[in-house]
Amino acid sequence: MSAQPTEAYGAHPRTQDEIGAALPPSQRMAFYRDMGSANEDEIAGVLRRWRLRLEIYNDPATPRVHAAVQQGTAPGRALSAVLRELGPR
Repeated sequence: MSAQPTEAYGAHPRTQDEIGAALPPSQRMAFYRDMGSANEDEIAGVLRRWRLRLEIYNDPATPRVHAAVQQGTAPGRALSAVLRELGPR
């Protein structure tokens, strides 16, 4: 039996310092600004949001999916189309 990695593309940062170090410089200051303005009830949510953003930044499929969305060739339907079909409620 061999061990298989449980993470698709590397280890995910868990701490504030790890997240800050893993972010692109253009996003790092926004992260520290969010951390600095969060109170004790909000701090876990800030860390969670930025960890999710890192997963998106590091996902190899992100550029392909982004390009497909921009070109209008991505699978699925726009939320605005679904809401139009549902009509007013």
